[in-house]
Parts: sequence; C-alpha cells; structure tokens
Amino acid sequence: MQAAVDALVSTLDLEALELNVFRGRSPKEFRQRVFGGQVAGQALVAAGRTVEHGSVHSLHAYFLRPGDPDLPILYEVDRIRDGKTFTTRRVVAIQHGRAIFHLSASFQPEESGPQHQIPMPEVAPPESLPTFEERMGPAVDDLAPEVRRWLTRDRPIETRAIEWANPFKPVPRPPRQHVWIRASGALPAEPLLLHQCVVAYASDLTLLDTATLPHAIAWNDPHYMMASLDHAMWFHRPFRADEWLLYAQESPSASGARGLCMGRLFRRDGTLVVSVVQEGLVRPLAGRQ
Repeated sequence: MQAAVDALVSTLDLEALELNVFRGRSPKEFRQRVFGGQVAGQALVAAGRTVEHGSVHSLHAYFLRPGDPDLPILYEVDRIRDGKTFTTRRVVAIQHGRAIFHLSASFQPEESGPQHQIPMPEVAPPESLPTFEERMGPAVDDLAPEVRRWLTRDRPIETRAIEWANPFKPVPRPPRQHVWIRASGALPAEPLLLHQCVVAYASDLTLLDTATLPHAIAWNDPHYMMASLDHAMWFHRPFRADEWLLYAQESPSASGARGLCMGRLFRRDGTLVVSVVQEGLVRPLAGRQ
C-alpha cells in the first residue's frame, strides 16, 4: 500500500508554473471525472505554497464543474490578505478555460485560548474490524471486470467501517456512519500541511454516502446523479494522517435534491481534530423506478 500513498503524495505535489500559478495532474484511474477530494487537496497545497507562517485552520470550497481526469488542472492563487495573525488565500482551479472549483482558506499561527470539545463516540477499535478488501470481496464478484479491478486496487486511504452493508444491495438505515481512516502507508512528519491535505482528500470519500443511507441508494444506482456541491473544513488540533482517525458522519437533512452531511474526525486518544460539513447533489433522474 505504500506505493499508493507515495502516488497520492506525488499527486499533491504541484508544479509551480509562475508566481501564484500551479499545475496539478490526476492519477490514471477508472473515473469519468476528477475525484473531488483530489481537487480540494491540490487547491489547499496551492494556497499553502504562498503562505509564509501559520497552518490552515479552515477552508470553504465549491465544486463548480466536473473535472476532466485526462487534462492537467491549473490552480491560480489570489493572496487576499496577509495580516499580523490571519492569512487568507483564494484558489481557483481551471480546466478548458473555465473554473471547475473555488476554495478560500485561512491560515493562523498557533495560539493559546479556552479549550473544550465533544466526546468521541464509543466504537470498536480498527484492529477488530475487517479490512475494506475483506468486506468488498464477495460484493464485487458480479461486477464488470474493469469496475472490479478499480474497486479492488491498492488505495492510498485505508478505511474500516463500523457499520457495514453491501453498497450494491443497500437496505434503509439511519443516516449516520462511523469509519476509521488513515493513509495506507507512512507519511513524512513534516510539513503539517501535507497531513491536512491528505485528510482533505480523504474527507470526501464517504461523507455524501451518509445522505443516501435512509433511502437505500446504491453506490452505482443509475437512477440518481450524485456529486459534491460544497465542502467546508475546520482544523482544530494537530494530527497525523497516517495514524487512525475516527470519522463520525451524519446527515441531518435531505431536501431539494441535496443532502447535508456533517463529519468529525477524532484521534484514537479521543481528541477532536477536524470538523467537516458538505452538501451534495442527490438528484433522481427521469425514468427512476
């Protein structure tokens, strides 16, 4: 799995073309559009490359158009503000001459102040749970060979779900789920931004699925169009992305062909390190049975 993690780190390592302009590429995968977490992670890298002090404490992003995985993505950074404490950057990702993604991020040096947090849910430890490959094995037997190869490929993010159901034969269940996640290989200790970018990538893997759980919508249901619309993250405390993090996710509402999803990431010691909110498109298509 280390090779998959190294490939992810390489994907996040943007090419500098000019002052405030960077180019990113997509891995060769079985995808019709660029994975949203990849664009978010690359845009955060672009923003961070222009910041001299502090680490990211929040980001707010909109997915504007599907990304083309066969073309490079251009990232243009606008240095909105360089304050005494807070630094703000705006990043626009461009393909075919049009914006496909927009991100605003704020950076802050470490400061002291009041602290509190909600407790981590009590769940089974990751070592006691089957791996993604062990759970998905029987579920992919009837899929087309190219889809089966894509689903069973080496992945840069290891996931172990607490609650599990066959994603191709779902049954209605409450709109919440808990998943242990971590990079599936070692990451360098520094920079901290790399770990934040890897978690930004991983945060988009399962979150929108939470809104589909009460409606038993399969991962590949042809009667629905699903896509991330916006994504916000708040980074509360330090963490390593190659150590287990519990991703507690819930969907408080779905309406207007949109699902709202919220997530919290905890270190194994119970420390809350990241909060995530996303709204996604869950649109029934004409001819739905």
